[in-house]
Amino acid sequence: MIVIGGVSFIIGALAFVGVFSYLAANFDYPQVLDGSAAEVLPRLRDGGSVMRGVWAIYAFLPLFIVSGAVGAYFACPSSRGRMTLALVVASLGALAMCLGLMRWPSIHWALAEIYSQAGDETKSGLDAVFNGLNLYLGNYIGEFLGETTLAAFFLLSGLSMLDETRFPKWLGWSGVVFSLLFLVGAFRNVASAVQFIADINNGLLPLWMIVLGTALIWYSRHPAPIGDAQRGAPGGTDRK
Repeated sequence: MIVIGGVSFIIGALAFVGVFSYLAANFDYPQVLDGSAAEVLPRLRDGGSVMRGVWAIYAFLPLFIVSGAVGAYFACPSSRGRMTLALVVASLGALAMCLGLMRWPSIHWALAEIYSQAGDETKSGLDAVFNGLNLYLGNYIGEFLGETTLAAFFLLSGLSMLDETRFPKWLGWSGVVFSLLFLVGAFRNVASAVQFIADINNGLLPLWMIVLGTALIWYSRHPAPIGDAQRGAPGGTDRK
């Protein structure tokens, strides 16, 4: 399970980079998120089935975080309580991100098809629906809830790795530092001053997922000492 978790982090990160690059080149992503319905919906529809398919793939990529979090859970037996919470928040964050991204190949796609044949009065109503969905599913659910809970997972897992002798200390502290940066970037919709941190995080997120995934695979070859395993086991006791 630890190796599967590591592989999941790596595959998810590489897929994220691929999809993000495609959308950046063909859909002006992520700047397009701030566009109006009149600007965005026609471009979405013009992208055809390929564009819709890419968004559908993007919507499911956060699920790799769940299987990755399961691997991290088993890799840190000394912190069962903390890692149980980490697994919960990672699952919540992945679900929130999925919901936020799923609006593009589903509701937004339907709006784009209607928008192309709508009159001015209908377009006005579609504009309101489009903006409302972006605010609720995009800004609040997908970005804010998804990113804050994911930051909590990286923080909890980083702290837990500090308690494991199989992992080097720099790995745990790197996870803590990245989690704090990721948390600050999640507030970009509240404070525009942290937008540059959010932009940096777009590159740091897949990088950290690859580092974390590689560490899970590499250090899974080194089993935890007996004392650490017993401390993490139900009913286990600490041995000095």
